[in-house]
Amino acid sequence: MVSNNEEVKLFGIVESPFVTRVEIALKLKGIEYKYIEEKPGNLSDTLIKYNPVYKKVPVLVHNEKPISESLVILEYIDETWNQNPILPSDPYNRAQARFWSKFIDDKAVDALRKVIHTHDEKEREKGIEEIEEAFQILENELKDKFFGGDEIGIVDITAVIIACWLPIIQEAFGVKLFNSDKFPKLYKWSQDFNNHPIVKETLPPRETLLAFYKGVYERILASK
Repeated sequence: MVSNNEEVKLFGIVESPFVTRVEIALKLKGIEYKYIEEKPGNLSDTLIKYNPVYKKVPVLVHNEKPISESLVILEYIDETWNQNPILPSDPYNRAQARFWSKFIDDKAVDALRKVIHTHDEKEREKGIEEIEEAFQILENELKDKFFGGDEIGIVDITAVIIACWLPIIQEAFGVKLFNSDKFPKLYKWSQDFNNHPIVKETLPPRETLLAFYKGVYERILASK
């Protein structure tokens, strides 16, 4: 556990998968932390002071030193606390884990943004195609129970948006992007990941996320 002379704070928003990434990593490591909830669209002056460049969550503050951007925070956590590593020790495998984590953000997450934030049907269809292409690549890459082998690693944590958020977004938006017929290995991975004891206790309530994304979809329809 974190020693008494260390202070760890996490600024977040309950609906953010990027914040949940950080929480999963902290809990896997057994690190005690104080969670500070921010309000979407009305971030605190403290948060902006800690992250003046991007002005967004998550921000991890360790002994008053702020770290921003979820993938950077995950690596910081792994390098600061040695127990229960989430990155491989082998340099090549470590580089591969970084590669696939970045792939998820650059390809899958970016395409998902096109689906849930665009008013243009063609742009949404393009996003759906890009998601399916990215998922097929991940399906082919998945060799073990988790991307990290038998234990959860940084790639699995990065992909929490696929395992937990995507099924909820599908329901809210009435789209079909991810199921066991198209991507059987990835789908089974998502079930195993969501049912991992630490992940299960960390994920936001499903009802909260569903209400949030239904609201997003209603605002898109109203603006057409």
